[in-house]
Amino acid sequence: MKGKLALLFTVIVLALIGVNIRLAYINKTNGEKYTKKVLAQQDTASTLLPYRRGDILDRNGTILATSEKVYNLILDPKVLLQNQNEDEKKDCVEPTIRALLECFELDEAELRSDLSEKKDSSYVPLLRQLTKEETAAFRELQEDKERGSRIKGVWFEDSYIRRYPNNSLACHVVGYTVTGNQGQTGIEEEYSSILNGVNGRSYNYLNEDLEQSKSVKAPTDGNSVVSTIDVTLQGIVEKYIDKFIEDYTNKYVEGPAAKNIGVIMMDPQSGEVLAMAGDVDFDLNNPHNLVENGYISQEVYDAMEGNPHILVDMGYMLEREYTQLETNGKLDKENLELFLQNQMWRNYCISDGFEPGSTVKPLTVAGALEAGVVSDSTTFLCDGGQVIVEGQKPITCAKKSGHGIITLEGSLMFSCNDALMQIGAMEGYDTFLKYQQIFNIGLKTNIDLPGETNNASTVFTKDNMGPTELATSSFGQGYNMTMIQEAAAFSSVINGGYYYKPHVVKKILDSNGGTVENINPVLVKQTVSAKTSALIRQYLYHTMYGAADGNGNNPTGRKARVAGYTMGGKTGTAEKVPRSAKKYLVSFIGFAPADNPQVVCYVVVDEPNATDHVMQASSTYAQEIFKNIMKEAMPYMNIYATEEIPEDMKDEVEAENAAKAGQEGGQEDGETGQEGEDPEGEDAVPEGFLTDPNTGEQVKMPTEEEIEGREDDGFLGGIESPLFGNEGQEPEEPADPETPENPDNPQE
Repeated sequence: MKGKLALLFTVIVLALIGVNIRLAYINKTNGEKYTKKVLAQQDTASTLLPYRRGDILDRNGTILATSEKVYNLILDPKVLLQNQNEDEKKDCVEPTIRALLECFELDEAELRSDLSEKKDSSYVPLLRQLTKEETAAFRELQEDKERGSRIKGVWFEDSYIRRYPNNSLACHVVGYTVTGNQGQTGIEEEYSSILNGVNGRSYNYLNEDLEQSKSVKAPTDGNSVVSTIDVTLQGIVEKYIDKFIEDYTNKYVEGPAAKNIGVIMMDPQSGEVLAMAGDVDFDLNNPHNLVENGYISQEVYDAMEGNPHILVDMGYMLEREYTQLETNGKLDKENLELFLQNQMWRNYCISDGFEPGSTVKPLTVAGALEAGVVSDSTTFLCDGGQVIVEGQKPITCAKKSGHGIITLEGSLMFSCNDALMQIGAMEGYDTFLKYQQIFNIGLKTNIDLPGETNNASTVFTKDNMGPTELATSSFGQGYNMTMIQEAAAFSSVINGGYYYKPHVVKKILDSNGGTVENINPVLVKQTVSAKTSALIRQYLYHTMYGAADGNGNNPTGRKARVAGYTMGGKTGTAEKVPRSAKKYLVSFIGFAPADNPQVVCYVVVDEPNATDHVMQASSTYAQEIFKNIMKEAMPYMNIYATEEIPEDMKDEVEAENAAKAGQEGGQEDGETGQEGEDPEGEDAVPEGFLTDPNTGEQVKMPTEEEIEGREDDGFLGGIESPLFGNEGQEPEEPADPETPENPDNPQE
């Protein structure tokens, strides 16, 4: 028995020795070949680990833009085919294909084609941007003990997709992204490098023992951006823009409610933009589709391929823009679509310049006060207009019969062009232009948004400003500004004299929510003194809440009042170029509370829908939007009603309260706009004359018959700005008629 065991042991030992000898021989003669074969079967590929782009938040933490994790379905034909077997019980190819077709909507023929044509590839994307829920069924099969062992060569690649929970809200401020996390427009573009992070990688490799190991370099997620925008205020602004569009589209004439509408809300004490919106918006989750975003109808979209000029006919582009595209050979549908998209994405509040009109009168008055050429006690004689250059048509006031003798405060309260022209002449070229520069008129504010236009070429200099240009510039005609430039300059005049750089981002957060950087307000300069600022606030308060003067002149901003609140504001009407077209851009800029402004709201309505040019010149369109916004915004901002309701607003308030209670409410009583009787002249002055307080000259006031006999040639008498051509621009240019004399149609 022992002999047999010894023999068996000897045989086993000899066999092992033989195996070792054979292995040594194979290793020596074919070792490299087999090593390569083994290594080829190991997974040494690297996997991209994408970073998460940071969020964009409103000032209170509400998400405006976020990155949602999604998954790409990846096929690895190389691995799958290595697990192909003629034995059906061991084969993995067919079970894997059946699982894919069972869980996803895939074309079987295409799937098999990818498998055969790309058999040496390790990366074939089958589906992209799947949600976790959409991948759940397949993941369950992979984890199933029976079926999962035969599913090979399929994996999910992590990815992220940009989502905008509020769709089109604040679209021009937020912006959107395209492939590769590239920001387009808005904060997404301006802060793209801050929002983006750094991708990581997962590496599989063979260690020194030829064992597979993994090395992971984690991704670095992007920082988040906290904006100055308040979602609630933004929603209020957009709601009342939409209401205006609904109320005025096709109201008086067939056509849109206005050519352009813009609204900016800003904190005047810091330059923070609280809300910014226009009448054009688009869904940030679907920013390219012109039809679905309502920018253009399906009929026009279909027609523009064979008839591109339809875009000019329908008002989507100017003739000169069409000609330029035609010259460059870009009238194909693709380029036309790109043109329209750029128009849709354009931020009217910062990208479009226009003649601002009378909303700049507070700047002119403030500059004159600072220069000492006028004082609170200065008075003016308005006889309805002035002939600035002999032989030239007169530049008229909004009240063509003249305001009579008015104070400096009255020049703003009643929006008197005549008085402003006199102030401009008192200042002279040097002083006037000095304060235009101080107020940054025509220059970029450098707001942290892409696309801000520079209007420097449309602002006068000493070299091209003559007496006519000085006169018209004094009340906001002949040069261009953007909404953001006007809002920033105006804020400095009513906040104590401090010009802050406008901005839309206030904080940068890391991926864990920690503060990386606080973006503090940037004080650029002091424009006027606190004393001048206080006077302007007083004047603008009376522009809204003051009483008619002894000449029957009514304050122009009364339509914008909100009962019980102290506010200040200024109307604006600008006559656009070409002047012969008699088209108007109207506006209103106001603030609250009157003594310590916490918010400025600026509303622009370009070519409101009206029966004629007289109606279109009424700033009440802009005042209506301003009033609706402020009525809802001020309680939200904890700005409280502290005043008694004015007598002339009690019916309005009662009607509103009745409507809230579900009862029938009366309509708001309108301003009569009646100018009242002319004041009696002094004994030494002939009837129908007034003495100019600055010159002592006796000036004959125009009679009703004289006014009716005049040719209606606009407020500027057809005078064009030498900085603009006579052809309409985009946006077209303006001038200033504040209150055309129609008692039944008060304007400003």
